[in-house]
Amino acid sequence: MVFLRQLSETGRNFVSKPHRFDNRVEDSVLGGAVSVQTIAEVLTQHVLAAADKAGHGDVLDSVEPTVPTNNPKFGDYQSNHAFRIGRALKTNPRQVAEQVCSQMSEHPAVKRAEVAGPGFINFHLNDAWMGQHVQTQLQDAQFGVPQSGADKTLVIDFSAPNVAKRMHVGHMRSTIIGDALMRLHRATGWHVISDNHIGDWGTQYGKLVVGWDRWRDEDAFAGDPIGELERLYVRFGVEAESDASLHAAARAETAKLQAGDARVLDLWKQFIAVSLAEFDQVYQRLDVHFDETLGESHYNEQLPGIVEELEAAGIAQQSDGAVIIRFDDEHENKTLRGTVLVIRKQDGAYLYGTTDLATIRHRSRTWSPSRVVYVTDLRQQLHFQQFFDAWRAWDPDGTADDIELIHTWFGIIKDPTGAMSTRAGNVIRLVELMDEAVRRARAIVDEKSPQLSDAERAEVAEVVGVGSVRYADLSQNPQSDVSFDWDRMLAMDGNTAPYLLYSYARCRSIQRKSDDAQSLDPSSLAMEHPRSRELVSSISRFPEAVQQSIANLRPNVLCDYLFELANAFNRFYYDVSVLKTEEDDLRRCRLALVEATALTLERGLGMLGIGVLSRM
Repeated sequence: MVFLRQLSETGRNFVSKPHRFDNRVEDSVLGGAVSVQTIAEVLTQHVLAAADKAGHGDVLDSVEPTVPTNNPKFGDYQSNHAFRIGRALKTNPRQVAEQVCSQMSEHPAVKRAEVAGPGFINFHLNDAWMGQHVQTQLQDAQFGVPQSGADKTLVIDFSAPNVAKRMHVGHMRSTIIGDALMRLHRATGWHVISDNHIGDWGTQYGKLVVGWDRWRDEDAFAGDPIGELERLYVRFGVEAESDASLHAAARAETAKLQAGDARVLDLWKQFIAVSLAEFDQVYQRLDVHFDETLGESHYNEQLPGIVEELEAAGIAQQSDGAVIIRFDDEHENKTLRGTVLVIRKQDGAYLYGTTDLATIRHRSRTWSPSRVVYVTDLRQQLHFQQFFDAWRAWDPDGTADDIELIHTWFGIIKDPTGAMSTRAGNVIRLVELMDEAVRRARAIVDEKSPQLSDAERAEVAEVVGVGSVRYADLSQNPQSDVSFDWDRMLAMDGNTAPYLLYSYARCRSIQRKSDDAQSLDPSSLAMEHPRSRELVSSISRFPEAVQQSIANLRPNVLCDYLFELANAFNRFYYDVSVLKTEEDDLRRCRLALVEATALTLERGLGMLGIGVLSRM
């Protein structure tokens, strides 16, 4: 079972088919085995049972889960179910909370439950039960994360750079956020297909062919293919400002490409090949992998037929020589009212909307997905709402109602020196960004860890540098605009990759200094110190953080959790002696907590695509 917040067009992401998630507690099943319930699920089930006994069960057709309290003095978890019941029955929520609380039977998880404030029910957990729960969580193959996506397929569309150009910082957010969402879906049981829908068709290739014929430097191309293609593209733009005939020449070459002209097609294939090789170098360094790389060209031959079908169905219409989908002024989606989606231009060229319709039909027929997620920047919000609506209207196979289409958008990366542009030449290349992060990380490692070998320091710098680039993006709300601060990104304190990686390395350092075998026996997670209890409680909330991240399509929720876990561990480290205690059992208890922390940090960072280091 997983608690999911309904996504809507007024929220952070746009969903094509708004629906209500069933939040009733039930067991998640994967491969016939019942998965571990989260503590929030256990307590919510407990509340619902008491609400039923109090005669209020029918009021809660769907519920929000119990949530961790913000202040330990109010307990470990808090329920607001009484407010939902009170609103429905138009009665005092505190009275409802007292009724529900009075009907609660004894539960091994609950030390005590009490009503607080205007109607909250606060739960104080039993330490022994929580220790056992964390033990079970750590031994579970899924780390206690409910498999809500079992038997479901997701197609996720992210990165999608244009060929014949280097990937730059503008491609970073889609690539990194998309990869993290892919990993999170897989962690919750989804069968995931990652599709890199590259831009490999259109008038830009006509421009490149014109530039190639007029200004190419074959030696430069042999040494740096993408650099030479970018130079030709930029020069075309400069020359076309004073020579309008270049645009006509580019359109002519584009028409030849679409008609299958052998020479132009061979050039296009060459441009594609060198571009994919360039992309692969970036993806390998970021540890990003795709199951499919089907660009726009894959669907080109299908587009005329799709336009004909849309016209025949009355969805599209002719307008001044173009073919458009017009959204009327009474459309149920206010954002779409009066807007137009062009699916074929006056000159016969097809646009993104047409290609996207061909693509979703292919994905529907090939994988029968339950969900398709598109990860792009905020500027494409209107386009995806138009496309989703057009797909539902067209629905060629009668499958549109079975597929949840989600556009999860992100903010823009801002360059303090001004807007970035390939033509202006001020784009930060993604490889250069990673190189600079690694260089800065290496300088810090050389200063702080000179005892490591050169090879070890190089490895640390690569993991920390690339991980810092990833984490600096993922740790922020995706919908926020981003401006990089090198010092902040590589800081050893605060919510940064180096801080989390150092916390993990500290765990492994403690273990290297101990001769004791690591034990995760439930009794070894005894909470004899307030910091020990705090750390166990933090570890127990890992599955809930993953749930919340996937429910909201926001990896930063998991980042915030890992930062809080690292803080809890470091408070434990500074206040509790792990190795110097003379009591063997107590030392093993504390070492078990160190191991549990390390395992949780490693699993969580892995879901973000960030590796860990045993030494820093």
